Amino acid sequence: MALPLPQALRRFALGLADTVVTLPILRWTWRGLADDAFAGELPEFRPADREAVRDMMSGRYLLASKLIETGGASPFSLDVDHLDWWLNLHGFSWLRHFHDLRDPGEKRFARMLVLDWIGREGSFQHDTWTPTLTAQRVLNWLRHLPLLLDGATPPEAKTVQRVLGAQIQSLKIRGPLSSDPADALFAAIALLGAEHCEQGDKTDVPGKVERLNAILASQLDADGLHKSRNPRLQLQLLVDLVSIRRIAAGVKSEAGNELGAQIDRMHEALDALTLSSGEPAYFNGCGHLPHDVLIAIQANGPGRRRRSMLLGGYGILRDGDAVVIADSGLVPGPGLAADLHSSALAFEFSHGSELILGSCGPAPADLPDSKALFRQGVAHSGPTIDAEDAIGSSTPVLKLDTADHLLTLATSGYAKRFGVTLERNLTLLSEGTTLVGQDRMLASGTPSGLLAIRFHLAPGVMVRRNRGEGIVRLVLPNGAVWSFLWEGAQFREEESVRQSAYVGFHKTRQLVLEADVAADAEVAWIFTLEQA
Repeated sequence: MALPLPQALRRFALGLADTVVTLPILRWTWRGLADDAFAGELPEFRPADREAVRDMMSGRYLLASKLIETGGASPFSLDVDHLDWWLNLHGFSWLRHFHDLRDPGEKRFARMLVLDWIGREGSFQHDTWTPTLTAQRVLNWLRHLPLLLDGATPPEAKTVQRVLGAQIQSLKIRGPLSSDPADALFAAIALLGAEHCEQGDKTDVPGKVERLNAILASQLDADGLHKSRNPRLQLQLLVDLVSIRRIAAGVKSEAGNELGAQIDRMHEALDALTLSSGEPAYFNGCGHLPHDVLIAIQANGPGRRRRSMLLGGYGILRDGDAVVIADSGLVPGPGLAADLHSSALAFEFSHGSELILGSCGPAPADLPDSKALFRQGVAHSGPTIDAEDAIGSSTPVLKLDTADHLLTLATSGYAKRFGVTLERNLTLLSEGTTLVGQDRMLASGTPSGLLAIRFHLAPGVMVRRNRGEGIVRLVLPNGAVWSFLWEGAQFREEESVRQSAYVGFHKTRQLVLEADVAADAEVAWIFTLEQA
C-alpha cells in the first residue's frame, strides 16, 4: 500500500535522521553517555520450561516453535532462514527459562550466551539493533539482571552493564526518530523499565511514565486495541507492558493511572478477539501464538467480560459456546498498515474448544516469499470476486444487533471494478448451535464477475458428502458433526492450509460457493450442529 505523500516524506526525514545518528562518527558517543549501572529486576510473568534449558545446553534451540541444532556452535554464529526463530534468539525472551535455576553451571551457561552475543553483536548492527528488537532485549536483560551479574567476574559484569547501557542510550536517541509507531512504543516501554532499574537518581520515572502513556494513547483505539488491528502485536506489547505496570502504579500520578487503565483495556481487547478454542483470530498479521504465554499474560489482566461487541473494525458474536469474529476490512491509519490483510467480510467461527472455520493465517516464517499470497482475500473465509481483493476502507459498514445476535458487514471495495457492493449478514441461533449467513450483491453499477465464498476449515475437520446430495457434513476432531446447507450458488471442495508455528502449516480443506455476480442476487448458507 502506497503511503500518502506527507507520510512518505515524514518517513524519509526520520529515516535520514536515524541514519545520521547511527553513523560511526556519532555512535561512539553512546558509550560515553551510557555509564549508568543497573540493578534489581523487572517482574517476569511468562512461564519457564526446565527442559528448554537442558536442550539449549545440548545445542538444541527450540525457539518460536522452530528447532535448530547447533552441533556445539554458538547459536549466534548460525545463518538461520527463519525470521521468528532469529528474532526470538536475539530478543533473549528465552532467558526466562533460566530464571529460577539454582545450579551454578546452568546460570553460567546463560551468562556465557549473553557475553557471546556481546562479543558478536555488542557494537551497533542495523539488523540486531532495530528499536523494537533492542527494546525487547533490554527488557529481557532487566528482567533477569541478577542471573547475568551474580557470579560474574568484575570484567564480565562491567561488560554486561556497558552494553546494556549502550542499548538503552540508543533507544533514547533513536526512539523519537522511529518512523514505525510500534518501534517508538517499544522503545518507550524499555526506557521506563531502564529508568526504574537504574542505580542512583530515578527522578525521571514520572516523565517516562507520562511519555509512554502519551505514545500508547496515540496508538490505541477507544477500546484498547492497537490501531494496527494485529492481535499478535497486541500480545507482544502486553508481554512488555505488564512488566512495567507496577512502576506506573507507583508513580501516583494522573498519567500513571491512565496508563494502568489503558493496559486493562488492551487485555480486554485481546480477550475479545480470542475464540472459544483459545486462539486469537487469524487476521492482519496474527497467526499461531504461544498459548502458554497468552494465558500467563492474560492472567494479569482484569476479569473477563465476554460479550457480543464491535471492536476496532471487528464484529464479535457470542452465544452459548459459539464465537464468531468477523473483519470489516477497516484500513489502519498511516504507518500502521504494514500487516494488513485483504480480509473484508471474512470471519472465523469456533464452538466450545473446537475451531470450525478460520483463515489461512500469515505466511510461515520459513516461507517469506509467500507473504503476499497469504494476505489475499482468497486465503480468508470471506467473499471475493474473480479472485481479486476488495479495496479496503477507512469507514466500512459494521453493525451489531445484540438482541438477535446479528452482525452486518458491507464493503464497497468491488464497486468500481464489478458494479456491486457486497453485504454479509451473520446470525447465531439456538444458543450458538446454528450459524446463518446471507451474502447479498447490491448493484452500484453494471454487475459482472464471479463471486466465490470460501470457508476454510480448521485442521482435523473431515468433510463427508454423499454423491448428489445438497448437504455437507463436517466431522470435528472431538467427534461433533456440523451440517452445511446452501442455496443460490454452486458448491465445490478444495485444498487449503492453516498456518502453524509448530509445523509451518496444516493441510486442510475449504468449502467454496460460486455464483455469477448479479444485481440484488443473494447466496444463503447455514451451519448447524447435529444433535447426537
